[in-house]
Amino acid sequence: MTEQVATFMDFNALREILVLGGPVVMVLAVMSVFGLAISLLKAWQFWSVRIGDRSFVEPALEAWQAGDHQRTLEILDGRRNPIARALAIGVEGFRSNVAEPLVREETARKGARDITILRGYFRPLEVISTVSPLLGLLGTVIGMIAAFSELEAAGSQVDPTVLSGGIWEALLTTAVGLVVAIPATALLNYFERVTERLHEDMQDSLTRLFTQRSLSPTPAPVTETQDHISPKAVANAY
Repeated sequence: MTEQVATFMDFNALREILVLGGPVVMVLAVMSVFGLAISLLKAWQFWSVRIGDRSFVEPALEAWQAGDHQRTLEILDGRRNPIARALAIGVEGFRSNVAEPLVREETARKGARDITILRGYFRPLEVISTVSPLLGLLGTVIGMIAAFSELEAAGSQVDPTVLSGGIWEALLTTAVGLVVAIPATALLNYFERVTERLHEDMQDSLTRLFTQRSLSPTPAPVTETQDHISPKAVANAY
């Protein structure tokens, strides 16, 4: 019963904040909902591709350097991490006797596409983190103008509670704006850093793939007869 009363009181407090803050706080509330939805979506997306997994990189590259290309593909098979997908594309390309420049181009294209997908919705989250404090400041300025207008209208019959109440309501919008902006900024920076780290590790892994190919005891032959990676080879990389 006590928890139900507390929940009801919290709901009333939130409703009071929305009423006192006016349209600005309502807009900020909508932005907070969108920010939360985007953050949950990105967290699920990053988890689904196991974005922090690097356990397969060293075993795959060691098998590749040893010339065991089949073992390399077995290690990479079934992994949704963009690094594994890019490495598998490269291995399949060489196994299909595709010229090295074309393999590089294809792995770079697929890697860039995966990174672009992971960067999706970063812009809306950035807008929320940037605009929220500005909207809060705008609401505060509007509230201060209204408070001083009431103070001027009161003339000599000035009631300090009128001014203090108006200022309190005006500052409320700034507080709400910061509450929305701070988590959005922190999450955006985290998502960007994780994506950048993935990109860096992908470039490092692909560079090692191409470098170690020249050191492999049984390098795959390269011919001029095939100028693209076959659809079957690309499909096997996923």
